[in-house]
Amino acid sequence: MSFNNLDQLYRQVIMDHYKNPRNKGQLEEGSLTIDMNNPTCGDRIHLTMDVEDGKVSEAKFEGEGCSISMASASMMTQAIKGKDIETALKMSKIFSDMMQGNDYPDNLDLGDIEALQGVAKFPARIKCATLAWKAMEKGLSEQE
Repeated sequence: MSFNNLDQLYRQVIMDHYKNPRNKGQLEEGSLTIDMNNPTCGDRIHLTMDVEDGKVSEAKFEGEGCSISMASASMMTQAIKGKDIETALKMSKIFSDMMQGNDYPDNLDLGDIEALQGVAKFPARIKCATLAWKAMEKGLSEQE
């Protein structure tokens, strides 16, 4: 597959998550709740997670923002469900490395998240892509 075809496929995956977000909504009271925003562009996220026996059993988000921000939140909530806290935080580190254009281990299946790797070429958009991940990190770090 050529680079242009791959780039187009990634764009389609991002737009699909933006237009048809997975895990949109919020969980019941008592769930871990994190609100974050990116004041430079206006993106905001309200993330709720349930953690049981050291694993993220459920994750949902609400928010407003650009396609990259909202697609990333959709992808992140899908990726961390069922993962233990350590793995979810490791995925966040890998995603951060990907966004910075750094090498990252490919021993974890990132699924649709890999579609966001092109964001690294646009430094102004990196904060958009990482907002949901930073919210998840904050919430899970407080949980440990």
